[in-house]
Amino acid sequence: MHPFAKPTRHDFVRIVRGDGALLYTADGKELIDGMASLWYCAIGHGRKEMADAIAAQVSTLEAYSIFDPFTTDPAEELAETLREIGPMPGARIFFTDSGSEAIDTAMKLARMAHVQAGEGHRKLIISLTRGFHGTAYGGTSAQGIAPNKENFGPFVDDVVQVPAGDLEAMATLFVQRGKEVAAIIVEPVQGAGGIYPAPEGYLQGLRKLCDQHGAYLVFDEVITGFGRIGSWFAAHHYGVEPDLATFAKSVTSGYIPLGGVFIGQRPTAALESNPEFFLRHGFTYSGHTTACVAALKNLEIIRREDLVARAKHIGDRFSGGLRALADDGIIDHVRSLGAMFAAALRPDQNAMTMRDAMYDDGVICRALNTDSLVFCPPLVTTDAQIDRMVDAVATAAR
Repeated sequence: MHPFAKPTRHDFVRIVRGDGALLYTADGKELIDGMASLWYCAIGHGRKEMADAIAAQVSTLEAYSIFDPFTTDPAEELAETLREIGPMPGARIFFTDSGSEAIDTAMKLARMAHVQAGEGHRKLIISLTRGFHGTAYGGTSAQGIAPNKENFGPFVDDVVQVPAGDLEAMATLFVQRGKEVAAIIVEPVQGAGGIYPAPEGYLQGLRKLCDQHGAYLVFDEVITGFGRIGSWFAAHHYGVEPDLATFAKSVTSGYIPLGGVFIGQRPTAALESNPEFFLRHGFTYSGHTTACVAALKNLEIIRREDLVARAKHIGDRFSGGLRALADDGIIDHVRSLGAMFAAALRPDQNAMTMRDAMYDDGVICRALNTDSLVFCPPLVTTDAQIDRMVDAVATAAR
């Protein structure tokens, strides 16, 4: 049974090979991967040096638990590497297997840190409409995309949503329940909700509210992390430091699943305040040895090939092409930041129909509802491939 699919469907496109930003199907069709698979393949598909690094580690030690009292060199090295590039200085790193687990971990750590700081009454988690925070129960509870929650309840208690981008609504909730708030969870750029970058001053406003009321600010950087918007993290782009930040996806470019949470100085201090406190949380594959090696090699490639800067170039070229289509009335408008794009369609156009037409033209994109086509290409996508994707949008729109 496939995720986010009809259980009755059995006729799926079979992908058999990848090379950079290109994919090949079982029947030999070549496709440009306009979605980096599912937002994650920053360095492109089929990189032999990734395979070599993974194979070398597997032949030495495939994995070992880092539950007390154990650790491994790759887990320690990756934690230090992440601290160097992360969204806040001096952070500690908690490893998970996925972004969904990272979100649930951030929610649990936020609540537990308040308990350890003597404020155990702080349980309320606030998220935003249009927000996507994975599909585990914590993240589903924090979802701001209504169809993804339908019929899955009841949900985790004390999780509420406010309208995205509405700082006044958030301030009103803090006036009413500020002493109960454990954390705000926000995507700096809402990805699966349709590519909505945070409005100017919004994240700064959230930071101020959290500081005034003693809550934690959590950035969901599962999509935006590791260069996607032209900086290592969206926190750097916006100049706002969160208390916790989740990551996954492009940390390994998907070669092996890995996720985690950056834990900033304030929650860290609370969690370390009692030497007798024992953190009863973790996952079987937290700090998976080979996954950590994959992440280290992936980050080495991102640095060596300057893919963070490349994201800005992709952003300028792709968004420029889409905006030219909007100026000509071929699509309605464009939403973008860095190498994340949404082509918003006219009322007479249908995203699913256009997505299928683009597939026939050799381009993979994602249809959101009926009104937007979303793109998140690998950061190794060539200029010619970018132009082909823009041309495919124009062709499908006519």
